Amino acid sequence: MMVLRSIRHRWRLAAGSLVGCLVIIVAAWFTLDRLDKAYPPPLDTATDVSRDVIARDGTLLRAYTTQSGIWRLPVTLDAVDPDYIRMLIAYEDRRFRSHFGVDLLAVSRATMQLALNGGRIVSGASTITMQLARLIEPRSERSITAKLRQMARALQIERRLSKDEILARYLMLAPYGGNLEGVRAASLAWFGREPKKLSLSQSALLVALPQSPEARRPDRHHATAVEARNRVLGRMADAGLIPQNEIARASTARLPGQRLAMPDLAAHTADAAMQAQPEATTIRLTLDAHVQQRLEQLATESAGRLGPKQSLAMLLADGRTGEILASVGSTGYLDASRAGAVDMSRAARSPGSALKPFIYGLAFEDALIAADTLIDDAPADFSGYRPRNFDRGYMGEVSIREALALSLNVPAVRLLEAVGPQRLLSRMRRGGSELDLPPGGAPGLAIGLGGAGISLRGLVQLYTAFVNEGMARRLHDGSEPGLSAYLDQPVLAAGASWQVADILAGVNPPQGVPRLAIAYKTGTSYGYRDAWAIGFDGRHVLGIWVGRPDAAPVPGLSGIDTAAPLLFEAFARAGIDRVDLASPPAGVAVQARAALPYALRKFRPRTEPSTAAAADGSLPPRIVYPPQGARVVLGSGGSGPLMPLVIKLQDGAGPYRLIANGYALPKPTRRRVLNWTPDSPGASTLTVMDAEGRAASVSVFIEND
Repeated sequence: MMVLRSIRHRWRLAAGSLVGCLVIIVAAWFTLDRLDKAYPPPLDTATDVSRDVIARDGTLLRAYTTQSGIWRLPVTLDAVDPDYIRMLIAYEDRRFRSHFGVDLLAVSRATMQLALNGGRIVSGASTITMQLARLIEPRSERSITAKLRQMARALQIERRLSKDEILARYLMLAPYGGNLEGVRAASLAWFGREPKKLSLSQSALLVALPQSPEARRPDRHHATAVEARNRVLGRMADAGLIPQNEIARASTARLPGQRLAMPDLAAHTADAAMQAQPEATTIRLTLDAHVQQRLEQLATESAGRLGPKQSLAMLLADGRTGEILASVGSTGYLDASRAGAVDMSRAARSPGSALKPFIYGLAFEDALIAADTLIDDAPADFSGYRPRNFDRGYMGEVSIREALALSLNVPAVRLLEAVGPQRLLSRMRRGGSELDLPPGGAPGLAIGLGGAGISLRGLVQLYTAFVNEGMARRLHDGSEPGLSAYLDQPVLAAGASWQVADILAGVNPPQGVPRLAIAYKTGTSYGYRDAWAIGFDGRHVLGIWVGRPDAAPVPGLSGIDTAAPLLFEAFARAGIDRVDLASPPAGVAVQARAALPYALRKFRPRTEPSTAAAADGSLPPRIVYPPQGARVVLGSGGSGPLMPLVIKLQDGAGPYRLIANGYALPKPTRRRVLNWTPDSPGASTLTVMDAEGRAASVSVFIEND
């Protein structure tokens, strides 16, 4: 009976204790819930992170400190070495995945050790969540009250964030010495690498540093850092998590003796991207980090070869997509003696002869010339404008191929007079580039020799037409999301574009540079202020500018001697897979001069008496239909072929030959009504040439209903 009563008494006590515990837990939870809503943890502290700019493959190009001067780079768990994360949890909080913010077993152990050792702390009980609470709400106070506050905050945090979110925030906020916060900033500063893949020694140091970041800095307290790292490794060995032979090898690995600078590539482009997206934390650009680094290294090395106060700019683009792969704005961002902070890839400067290929392209398009057509390089007066060649000499009668390859000035002006300066400007606009003309001045023949301004970006953008059958691509670096690279109208007809590229591909490279299968053109502005070189293979376009940012003259500066060697060296160093130049499009054939029609054997300006009227006194031909700029609907009512366009002529002397978009139709005719069937809708240029070599042209836009 007594035994039965005793059993009942114990059951009552147990039941009462259980009920009491449940009441206490419910009351505590209710109280915590009320406090949690009234005093939530300041988790927004972790949102103040460094802004960064990354390359196309995610490589960090450039980062910026927070407003308080802290390096606190955004990081995700999948961007951190998983072995490091396992080591961190094993060392700091091995029951991290199972507790609810406070490890009661660790607290009990720490309390007992504190009592048994006369108040001396033997081991801590802080969880990673509690450490995060201290990081987002730092206090200098170290007391039982402060520890209880951390525990309460840890419980609040666990109610709001998942374990992975807690770990990610800790990895972004933990201190690692100086103004370094977060494992990503620490890994870059101490090891010069992202934390995606760390050695065992590196992981151990990064685990040890946050416990005492200033006392264990390897650049100031190297021996202490080594000791702390080895203590972490020893703990891993005792726990059996890492083999002893690997521990021994990691314990002898050298630690860094100094802090490294943060990556600082593409400074000008990164700054512009930050201004374009002021709210973005991370901006991904189209730049290739490895190519960017190689070209920046070349720019730095070249500073010693250039004269005082001279700078340079380089721009490499994928001409098919318009993506900028590398952009160097100066010899060095911090090079104040050369105005290094100024991005010269965006500055409008005189391009010299770099626009000549487009003049020749228009002349090819109008069937005024062929590659072996002869043209006079002799003194000429164009209503008071008397251009001279760079060497102030003249070569007499030369072929078009020679005139462009040698960049002769008088032939280029003769052709520009024939095609018209306004038409050249219009084609530049088609390529998305607006030339900077003198204030209040109408476009004159001088623009063909550099009498207008354009930036390196604008010029490289125009040259993408040579790798896209005459269609330029709008350059973009990713800083303006949604920007289309495609432009509506061609800069040049496909055949004309190829013929120009074919000539430029045959230009001899400067002496002493690697021979590369690229086409290129140089330019030197008036007064030796700017030197240019633009080159391309079958896909990539690379532009170089050299000069003084203040536009002061530089005696001896020239495109061929100064910029062209840098162009070839940059192409060779960039490490890109070069693409062969394009084959001629259908309908384009290079003919020897003897096989050319009589009118194409030598270029004669239309204003000369020999081309103004035929021997019988007839007038030059005119296209009376379609009119210039007409939009003509030739739709077939569906997706079928377009209907023929009727072309009506007046005057001129037959037989007539029609050239459509740079392609000559095979058979001449004496009829003054011609039929032409376009391949597809879009902009087209139609030229009719008569037996005397006189020509008339119109530009039309074909539509499909």
